[in-house]
Amino acid sequence: MKTKTAIFATGCFWNPEYVFSKTEGVAKTRVGYIGGKIKNPSYQNVCSGKTGHVEAVEIEFNPKKISYKQLLEIFFEIHDPTTKDKQGADFGKQYNSVIFYANQEQKEIAEKIKKERQIEFGGKIVTQIKKASDFYPAEEYHQKYYERQKSDT
Repeated sequence: MKTKTAIFATGCFWNPEYVFSKTEGVAKTRVGYIGGKIKNPSYQNVCSGKTGHVEAVEIEFNPKKISYKQLLEIFFEIHDPTTKDKQGADFGKQYNSVIFYANQEQKEIAEKIKKERQIEFGGKIVTQIKKASDFYPAEEYHQKYYERQKSDT
């Protein structure tokens, strides 16, 4: 199976990682940091707001089972794309809404879907579309966080 990769930031990475990991056609997910100016940042570095990184989920998917467009539709459904530096109770620069594209095709699809959603949301979407840079996996205790919490109870 030849997979492709998508990277999305929707605020805290725990919920989107869980949602995408349960999505048919998604082979693997991991959470981490992207978009900043230092290599291998820690959670504490990112939370400082000084590195420029956002919390994100990296999604490895089978394009024969789910399309990039379908993943983007889920992306827009699972968070509020109209708030900057905030998602739910979480505040900070690391909680922005960002689509990180891997190639021109992903960029064009993302721009099209964002434009469609802008109409739905009355032009209030603040989601950024950026070229993917280095993705740094988050610490192990962040990986599959919701699944581990369920097993601990």
